[in-house]
Amino acid sequence: MNKDHKRVAVIAKRVSRKAQETAAQLADWMTRRGLEVAVDEDLAAVWDPGAYGIFDHAGQYDLVVVLGGDGTLLSVARSLENEIPVLGANLGNLGFLTEVRRAELYPALMRVLEGDYEIEPRALLDVTLRSANGDRQTYRVLNDAVINKSALARIVELRLEVNGRRVTTYRSDGLIISTPTGSTAYNLSADGPIVCPTLPVVVLTPICPHALSQRPIVVPESATIEVTLVTEEEDVYLTLDGQEGTNMRAGDTISVRRSEAVVRLVRVVDRTFYDNLRDKLHWGE
Repeated sequence: MNKDHKRVAVIAKRVSRKAQETAAQLADWMTRRGLEVAVDEDLAAVWDPGAYGIFDHAGQYDLVVVLGGDGTLLSVARSLENEIPVLGANLGNLGFLTEVRRAELYPALMRVLEGDYEIEPRALLDVTLRSANGDRQTYRVLNDAVINKSALARIVELRLEVNGRRVTTYRSDGLIISTPTGSTAYNLSADGPIVCPTLPVVVLTPICPHALSQRPIVVPESATIEVTLVTEEEDVYLTLDGQEGTNMRAGDTISVRRSEAVVRLVRVVDRTFYDNLRDKLHWGE
């Protein structure tokens, strides 16, 4: 056992009985190997209250194991206040972040505990919403920040500036500002480019632009990106990683820049990013 791994957290998808059962079994397996295990409150309440510590998002752990899908990992990764290594196990159908499959879970963990693994840092974006009235809200995303209209709203106008210089004004259904990690999420559905997740870039993809000449743009991660909502009297929303959101009004601006924090994903499976693309997107041999 790797002497560096002593305190481990196990987090399961809340609405998945399968994930909860797997987490309970895993917590017991780790405890029997002498590890100090913390679990989320839901799991502790259902399976064995008092048997484990309760997971603290601000706590210090040597490893966090997330069981569920990419959505569960996104939620946990954004909430960590320390750069703790995260191992994601995919118990669903499609996952680019949680690449360890259920059948690979225990062999993968044995490799981690023996020190046979790599850390792959993934960039986060800090997103600040500045309202026209002066209010500010700050968010952090691992996948993307998306400005989009409601189902009944008309095309909206969004003014884009990069490093203080005007780029364009989009007339579209919205705009996706994606990390390389998020390039295989909403960005991919909107015909944005697939980007190797470790590249130091940010992807800007308009959603159904009115002008066909307005294509996705890739900018350096060091850039400061500002998008201002020009359109008045339309229902427009800012959505963060598809899990948080708030309304935007005319004159509101979001400022996006690379965060100083990173997510440290644990890699133990021998599949590459390109193997995952071929497998998950059914590209064939």
